[in-house]
Amino acid sequence: MNDLRSFLYAVNFWEAILFMSFTILTDTSANIPTSLLKEHDIYVIPYYYSIGEKQFSCLDTEGFDGEKFYKAMRLGADIKTSAINFQSYIDFFGKFLEQGQDILFVSMSSGISSSFHCAEIATKELKEKYPDRQICLLDTIGASLGEGIFALKAAEYRDAGFTLSKTHRMLEKEKMCMYQVFTVDDLMYLKKTGRLTGSAAVIGNMLQVKPILKGNENGEIVNFAKVIGRKKAIDALAQRYNMLVKNPEQQFVGIAHADCAEDAEYLAELLNKKKPPREILTVMYEPVTGSHVGPGTLALFFMSDDKCRFR
Repeated sequence: MNDLRSFLYAVNFWEAILFMSFTILTDTSANIPTSLLKEHDIYVIPYYYSIGEKQFSCLDTEGFDGEKFYKAMRLGADIKTSAINFQSYIDFFGKFLEQGQDILFVSMSSGISSSFHCAEIATKELKEKYPDRQICLLDTIGASLGEGIFALKAAEYRDAGFTLSKTHRMLEKEKMCMYQVFTVDDLMYLKKTGRLTGSAAVIGNMLQVKPILKGNENGEIVNFAKVIGRKKAIDALAQRYNMLVKNPEQQFVGIAHADCAEDAEYLAELLNKKKPPREILTVMYEPVTGSHVGPGTLALFFMSDDKCRFR
């Protein structure tokens, strides 16, 4: 019996090694700390942003000076961003395909960026060049940790021995269960960059009115409520969590902030009061996504059910 168990263990071990052959790729919008990228062998393609005539990227989120960046925004710095183009995807994906690796690319929402469409076009061309390789694209209909959590989930599934196709199918289902809710200090940034869907962009900042926004079923940003005051806005995020979260004890919950670390800590405390998750990952918004939502933004990402994006 012991010999049989040893044999089965060895078979499962080598199957897992073989199944780990696919590589996980994402973009810098995923907001995954550099240490976790290295730990889970996840590779990123950068989004670029410009301040004046200078162009930058942020491949090292842990080295990003968010306090300086968001201070500059508060003082009026004009940040411009650009989508990842077709050729960049060709070059990025091609490096891994050339090495004989299959790839899973975890992307920012197609509802807020044209980048995913460029990735689709690049994939079509690359499949003709590398017919023996698999390329799977995941439109997370999310951004920041609403994207990054799925890249981390992909690594977890891969390391558990799941195939590329099975991992992709599972994530396609799970993405509809990701609830993304946030509040901003000023809707000006979302309005300016065209990232806000519907009439919510006309809401002013008078009387300390704070909007509560979410990602809808198409991965677009919509406003669905407003409260008076910052503290009530943070409380509203926690209330949505308490109402909608499923199996929090098994969850990797995300909090992203744009230079408001104390508010992020307060939100984490609220989450841990009633329905503490398995783990909370708190990050500073990287500069590209952060430039669209603006300084003072606080966002929460957690798993609910497949109807949550309609709530």
